[in-house]
Amino acid sequence: MDALVLVGGLGTRLRPLTLTRPKQMLPVVDRPMIEHVVGRLGAHGVTRAVLSLGYRPDVFESAYPDGRCAGVELFYAVEPEPLDTAGAIAFAARSAGVADTFIAMNGDVFSDFPLLDLIHAHNASGAAATIALTPVADPSRYGVVVCDPDGRVRAFVEKPPAEQAPSRWINAGMYVVDPSVIDLIPRDRPVSMERETFPTLVEQGRLHAMAHDGFWIDAGTPAAYLEVQMAVADGTHIHPTAKIAPGARIANSVIMDHAEVAAGARVEDAVLLPHSSVEANADVKRAIISPDHHIAV
Repeated sequence: MDALVLVGGLGTRLRPLTLTRPKQMLPVVDRPMIEHVVGRLGAHGVTRAVLSLGYRPDVFESAYPDGRCAGVELFYAVEPEPLDTAGAIAFAARSAGVADTFIAMNGDVFSDFPLLDLIHAHNASGAAATIALTPVADPSRYGVVVCDPDGRVRAFVEKPPAEQAPSRWINAGMYVVDPSVIDLIPRDRPVSMERETFPTLVEQGRLHAMAHDGFWIDAGTPAAYLEVQMAVADGTHIHPTAKIAPGARIANSVIMDHAEVAAGARVEDAVLLPHSSVEANADVKRAIISPDHHIAV
């Protein structure tokens, strides 16, 4: 099965970390974010990942010059201009010659969603597309979904005010899509999956969903990027090349390659990106320290 992975955004919410590289090439514990995402797809039977690229495609091409990532074949589909979510999916599918049912997903989603169950549910329903759903406390930043008991989607509302949200179940950024959906997406303009394509499928009665109340993080903000580091590390992770001085205190943190923590410094619930440092007696808590940056008292 093919998977189309959306990695073309500017990652503006994570600036300055994304000023020179795409969000999905930022490190998460021990490897770039995209390797976590593609590796999990590969573990669920995906044999080719089509990367929908826009911002800095050269960074991906340089990192994976042999066209493989986490054991999965890559195909690079570089948008000539921003095409929005549905436009990007359609452009990538057409560029890669995707002809069968495929997975589409955002490239910054970390989840334990049972993808095989999602595929089986899609095949059993006969739907044109099936959305993975996850619950959140505040659905106002997401596409909110209302379903019948059989999984048929009755309403898809993009980013409603919190007090007007019809449910707390949101689009988790993972879908199983029939290739017939690509025919609904115009070639000559940007098209939103959430504002145009999904509502059209709802009207046609061809959109289904599957809910799962499990681990899910959209790692697109500083707080979420910090959260996903903690979740993946599951405790303190210190890279073998990091230098931790005697007397430094490290708690529930990720210390990446060639980072340094001096004597008397305290690092708690924090991430030190490569080649950053915390100097003597400095106190760092719930922070992300950028590469080559240094924290002093």
